[in-house]
Amino acid sequence: MFQNKSVSISLSDEESDELGRMRVRARRKRKKLGNRRLLRKLFVRYWMLLVIVPAAGLFIFEATRIGRSLNGLNTNNSIETRTHRIDGSSPTLRKAPTNLNRLDPTTHVVAGIRELIEYASANAWYLIVLCILKCGCLKLLPPENLDQLDIPVEQESSRIPVGEVLYMSESDRSFVGVNVTLSQLRTEDTRFNLFTGNQTFEERDRSFEVKETMTVHCGFFGVNGGFKISDQDKSYMQGCKVVVSTCAFGGGDDLYQPIGMSQASLKKVCYVAFWDEITVKAQELVERRIGENGFIGNWRVVVVRDLPFADQRLNGKIPKMLSHRLFPQAKYSIWVDSKSQFRRDPLGVLETLLWRPKSLLAISEHGARSSVYDEAKAVVKKNKAKPEEVEVQLNQYRKDGLPEDKRFNGKKALCEASVIIRKHTPLTNLLMCVWFNEVVRFTSRDQLSFPYVLWRLKAFQNINTFPVCTRKDLVNSMGHVRKAKPLQS
Repeated sequence: MFQNKSVSISLSDEESDELGRMRVRARRKRKKLGNRRLLRKLFVRYWMLLVIVPAAGLFIFEATRIGRSLNGLNTNNSIETRTHRIDGSSPTLRKAPTNLNRLDPTTHVVAGIRELIEYASANAWYLIVLCILKCGCLKLLPPENLDQLDIPVEQESSRIPVGEVLYMSESDRSFVGVNVTLSQLRTEDTRFNLFTGNQTFEERDRSFEVKETMTVHCGFFGVNGGFKISDQDKSYMQGCKVVVSTCAFGGGDDLYQPIGMSQASLKKVCYVAFWDEITVKAQELVERRIGENGFIGNWRVVVVRDLPFADQRLNGKIPKMLSHRLFPQAKYSIWVDSKSQFRRDPLGVLETLLWRPKSLLAISEHGARSSVYDEAKAVVKKNKAKPEEVEVQLNQYRKDGLPEDKRFNGKKALCEASVIIRKHTPLTNLLMCVWFNEVVRFTSRDQLSFPYVLWRLKAFQNINTFPVCTRKDLVNSMGHVRKAKPLQS
């Protein structure tokens, strides 16, 4: 009944092959489109690596090349100099410090990459790396801007916690044993004397209670206290608005000429080195003599007579911590230890470390440790202070409640004070006074007392603790040349 009707379509071999080719082309097109999408996603996700990896490779290559050239330069510039001993014995030959007069940038390891800060600033590839890593040491203004720098005009602030600091003298409070001479006090086992006054523990506690007007011990207690400076030198110091200072007592170190300063700083900044008569004789033996105008190079050399302490380290704390008393008209000061050569523009340093971050004081973090208590162990181990002295100091700090914390207000608690940059204000002057008193009362290792002073002076917040690499970019460190001779009674 039914008929099976079907239609058959025959395909030639050529048409079958064409259909297969179309399918293959479609698959290839889809695959290519997928690859493009994948590459686009990978680029969006990992584009930073395409920039960092070549830049890092170029960076490492250039850093290695420059490092080799600098090492070769330092080797070629090594000079043998003849040094004379203070006691007059035969001179000895020694090589001059290879760090002397170095102006090249400080290297800094960040995430395994050694950066050359100043070299990086001139190269766009390096800038990309530095911006990504967020690393850097001393960021001075360009040279043309440094020459335009000036001391900023003072702006009165109603939020200053301390308005005035008054200094105790023998006319205010009699010193116990005031009839003894300064030379007698040097031979006795006492750290307070006619220069410091006799600070009681009650007065010590009051010196940390911040108020509008503070009255504290701060050296120069009496007219017979020592640290005598000529009227001619005093007159020069009175005219200083910005000062870079150092000292060498006991003939321990040479005097290194500052480098890297701008023309503006040469006109506006005083460079003052404090020596005693022992250092004068020691420097004359190596052909460094004070000129008739009182200068050696850029340094005005102030010869101090009648030093108040037998311990030369304590004598050195006077110009280090009491610059506001030595330079009463100065607005800013930079302290540099005698073992270092200052190698940057002073006004540029003030702009970078004080004016730009709106800080009152800048000081370097400690490179090795963070805790006062850990540092105390290291001081004893290295024979930098007597164990019993350190123990007395730590017991008092524990009694006062100094915490074991390694950071205060987010900052590293322990500092290294070979470079101190500060603005002279009543608050910073108070800080330096109470710090000096702690050093006199306990040990001369000032890094032990600085965190304690900061902790007690709760009002002091505007401090810039910069990293170690910044300190190394500020100075060339030469180390101590010879051991300082103690003061003879």
